[in-house]
Amino acid sequence: MESGRPSFDQLPLKGGDPPYSAWGLWGPDDELGTLNLLTNDVVAKAAKEEVQSGVRISLDWPLDKLKPPSFGRQAFHQKLVASPGRTVNDDVITINTQSSSQWDGLRHFAYQKEKLFYGGRTMEDFHGEGASKVNGVQVMAEHGICGRAVLVDHLSYTRKHGKSFNFMDRRSIPVSEIKTAAVEQGTSFHPGDILFIRSGFTAMYESLNDEEKVSIATSNPPSFSGAETGSEFARWVWERQFSAVAGDAPAFEAWPPKESPSLHEIFLSGWGCPIGELFDLEPLARHCEEKGRWSFFLASVPLKNPGGAASPPNAMAIF
Repeated sequence: MESGRPSFDQLPLKGGDPPYSAWGLWGPDDELGTLNLLTNDVVAKAAKEEVQSGVRISLDWPLDKLKPPSFGRQAFHQKLVASPGRTVNDDVITINTQSSSQWDGLRHFAYQKEKLFYGGRTMEDFHGEGASKVNGVQVMAEHGICGRAVLVDHLSYTRKHGKSFNFMDRRSIPVSEIKTAAVEQGTSFHPGDILFIRSGFTAMYESLNDEEKVSIATSNPPSFSGAETGSEFARWVWERQFSAVAGDAPAFEAWPPKESPSLHEIFLSGWGCPIGELFDLEPLARHCEEKGRWSFFLASVPLKNPGGAASPPNAMAIF
């Protein structure tokens, strides 16, 4: 144990809890998980050091980009409603929060074998008579996901080293490549950092025709490149003390996972670590490359949706 934080090898903290879980580390009723690392002092230090030029870059992909979404999810729909007798318009939108850029919250993906969410919550805690709003995204929305963030541009790394691959196939990105890419960028990590990994999925997707997009959405099971599932990647994330992880890939980790537990299970339900998916990292990557700087201040305020399982990030990188 270092500085009061258990080592990865000490997980789970209690006998009988799911593999690698850290339930109870921040108290028995905690609903913030690794976002507890974003203390006022950590955020203030990040703002002081990272906000220099005032350049702001949105990290949200348009809500209607996935046409159609994978896993049979409902596509985004907007209806513009004219107000009778007035020159006024309202919006009515229907959205599955997994259908574009999103933070996966702590109600999204349980330990599948144990059927337990972060803190030992169950489906019964979220559904039916007696259900509560526990673990909902409103908790992370209260203070936002704000702090120092780092982009690891894995796509540029693969191009530099001639490691091109087909984004429509499943490829696992090993933690060794993430570490090497970060070193080559000159990037260091601090406790509480928010990790972003650029794989190139969103840029690839926008180059496809409609038939190819339908092919991706209807494949069974859907197959995506992403971070390598397994204890090695999880160990690195734990030891680096990231407060959240995100990327432009549809599932952050390579999907379907080939090891159990998956990173979704460990991060979301084991540690309460939000997972960001389908972020638009292309403008961000161009700016980072231009300035030779891959750290920035992230300001992200999820929807204050009581009991929500996920949320659009409403995310801005500030330099």
